[in-house]
Amino acid sequence: MLSPILHAVSSHLETLPPQERRLGEYILEHSSAVIHLGITELANTCGISPSTVTRFCKTFHFKGFPDFKMKLAGELAHQTSGAQYQDIIAGNDLHKIVQAMEANHVASITDTTRLLDMNTLQRAIHALCQAGRIDLYGVATSSIIAQDFYQKLIRIGKNSTAFSDSHMQITSASGLRPGDAALAISYSGETPETIDALRCARDSGAVTISLTQYGSNSLASMADISLFSSSLEEGMRRGDMASRIAQLHVIDILFTGMVSTEFEDFIPRLEGSYQNVQAYRISKEGNNND
Repeated sequence: MLSPILHAVSSHLETLPPQERRLGEYILEHSSAVIHLGITELANTCGISPSTVTRFCKTFHFKGFPDFKMKLAGELAHQTSGAQYQDIIAGNDLHKIVQAMEANHVASITDTTRLLDMNTLQRAIHALCQAGRIDLYGVATSSIIAQDFYQKLIRIGKNSTAFSDSHMQITSASGLRPGDAALAISYSGETPETIDALRCARDSGAVTISLTQYGSNSLASMADISLFSSSLEEGMRRGDMASRIAQLHVIDILFTGMVSTEFEDFIPRLEGSYQNVQAYRISKEGNNND
């Protein structure tokens, strides 16, 4: 099983320019050795320039080669520790299914956490906190993630929308202004409707944020701020299970970061919404008993 970084490199190998493809092939074959090489040494080994190495790293959303090496080393160490995704095989007994699902979800969360860049994450949290209005875009399974974030945001009084209909997404995006923000969610990063909505939000002047699988994709390349979740979901895992958990993990981090940043403002709103819902439930139960 490849690590998320190596999986992304392998998946996009054929789309890379020849020199970057040569570098990618070397990294896939000698991943453990690469983390001990300097950029000039690696470039000479592959017969390319150091600038090609830097360009390759930025293609996969790293700040540079040192950042790439550090995160690859962390993933390889994590793999050695024994945490692995498990295939779900038809006919497995329930006990093995439960164990496999636990392993996949835990590994997905751990892999996603290792992919998060703290500076990028802080930029996203700041943009969301400062936004006058927040649009959330996603279709199919990704719309569920958008709806989850929407329900969190309205509890702290943030003006937000989460339309699953692609026409309504464009309509809403057209009404955004500078100072607003849009978060687009797509596991593949290639969902046409989501790309169109985020492009419209960008053209309207809003800060754009993407949440996709790790790797090079259209949505991440378009966004001002690109966030990533683990890209390992194959075989019967393609039921959007581990990826959904990973995306929800990022959403929970964003929301908690927002509340922590604007604690004095958001906590009273959060508590107030909870108390009002509780009072409504008690009142409704009392009326039903009558």
